[in-house]
Amino acid sequence: MDIDLNADLGEGFGPYRMGEDEALLEIISSANVACGYHAGDPVIMDRTVRLALARGIEVGAHVGFPDLMGFGRRQMQIDPSEVSKYVLYQLGALAGIAKAAGHRVTHMSFHGALGNMAAADYQLAEPLVRAVAEFDPTLIIGVSTNTQIERAAEKIGVRFANTFLADRAYDDEGALVSRKIAGSVIKDRDAVLQRVKQLLEDGNVTTITGKKLNIKVHSILLHGDTPGAVELARTIRGAIQAVNGRIVPLSRLV
Repeated sequence: MDIDLNADLGEGFGPYRMGEDEALLEIISSANVACGYHAGDPVIMDRTVRLALARGIEVGAHVGFPDLMGFGRRQMQIDPSEVSKYVLYQLGALAGIAKAAGHRVTHMSFHGALGNMAAADYQLAEPLVRAVAEFDPTLIIGVSTNTQIERAAEKIGVRFANTFLADRAYDDEGALVSRKIAGSVIKDRDAVLQRVKQLLEDGNVTTITGKKLNIKVHSILLHGDTPGAVELARTIRGAIQAVNGRIVPLSRLV
């Protein structure tokens, strides 16, 4: 089994740091880099890209709402045509920094509230996916299963990779459970590891109601700001290798 191991990185701002990016870059195969809207800034973006390049790690743009105070997790009611320009802006920022560093952007994903809203609303998802295609039709969109983002990507003809969020609960339709609901974020390391093993061995995940749901994934995502993220990443990497799995970047899977 070939699978990508992915993490959200570059989520500090100015002198403030979040997560253990350098340690995670020794474990993962691709990284989502915050592009300055929900987190990150040009200096942090450049540093993250160069660290990734030195380790042969692919980078992708992690785009969100312009909401540094809320870490991009607060919903914003903005016309989709305007939000699509926010997407272009962030893609361009990371692509420019990557080019200057001698690296390139291979994928992208929608962060936080923006991703959740687009996942549930095709009228929002389509213009955002179209903006990605117009910027670079070779980019891969990382997305959770059963979303309107997938449907928009299929219509527009953009490649997408299904991502399993190891520390987030799923509902019976395969969508992420809102963070407002108890149990939506799984903080117990053993429980997260068991979910990964179940996915690798059985191809399914247990939903928040206890139902087993078959899902096909290309990537396992770890949140870099989760306490114990580095040790958890090492454990998950070991679990993949224990079933003779290979950890490879997204560009080689889709």
